[in-house]
Amino acid sequence: MTSEMEALYPFLYAGKSEPDAVLAEVRRSTEEKAAEIVALRESLAESHAERLVRCARELAARFLDGGRLFAFGNGGSSSDAQRVVGLHACPPPPARPLPAMSLPHDVASVTALSNDVGFEVVFARKLAALGRRGDIAVGFSTSGGSANLLRAFEEAGRLGMVTVGFAGYDGGKMAESGMVEHLFVVPSSSVHRIQEAQTTLYHVLWELTQRALAGEL
Repeated sequence: MTSEMEALYPFLYAGKSEPDAVLAEVRRSTEEKAAEIVALRESLAESHAERLVRCARELAARFLDGGRLFAFGNGGSSSDAQRVVGLHACPPPPARPLPAMSLPHDVASVTALSNDVGFEVVFARKLAALGRRGDIAVGFSTSGGSANLLRAFEEAGRLGMVTVGFAGYDGGKMAESGMVEHLFVVPSSSVHRIQEAQTTLYHVLWELTQRALAGEL
C-alpha cells in the first residue's frame, strides 16, 4: 500500500519534512497537470473539429425525426454518461431540451442483468428493449475496450441507431471494431487526462448540436 501511495503522491514520500517544500512540490505538480490538459484540449480542437461538426449535424437530424439519446459507461465514465444526459434533457436556458436516458443509472436493471445474465450485456439488453431505428447510442470508455460497451454498440448497429463513442489511448477495440460511426479518441495514457478531455469534447458536441438544431451549423 505504501508503494502504491508513493507512486500517486511522490512529493509526500521524498524525505521532505518542511511544509513549504511539500507545498512547493504540490504547486509544481498541479501546474504541470494543468498545462498538460490545456495542451491536450488544444490538440483535440484541431484533430476533431470537422468530425464534431459532422456528428452534431447527424445528431440534430435524428432528434428532429424523434430520435432519443441513450448514454452509457462504467465507473467514472458512467458519470460522464449521466452528465451528457443532463445536458440534453435539462439544459441551461435558452437551450432546447432533448430526450435522453443514462443506462447505468437504472440500478435495478443493471444489477438484475449482471446477476442473472452477465455484466457484459447490461447496456446491450437495455438498448434491445428500449432502442429503435433513429435513436442515438453514446458510449464512454477510457480504454476503448470495455466488453459491455462493445456489445452495446453492436446491438445499436443492429437496431439502426447512430453510434457515438469516446475513448482514450489509441481507441482500443472501439476503434478496431469499426462499429462506432463517430469515434472521438483522446490520445493519452492518463485516465485523468482522458476523462477531462472527454468532458470538453462532449460539451462542444452538445453546443454544436444545439446550433445545428437552430439551423446555425
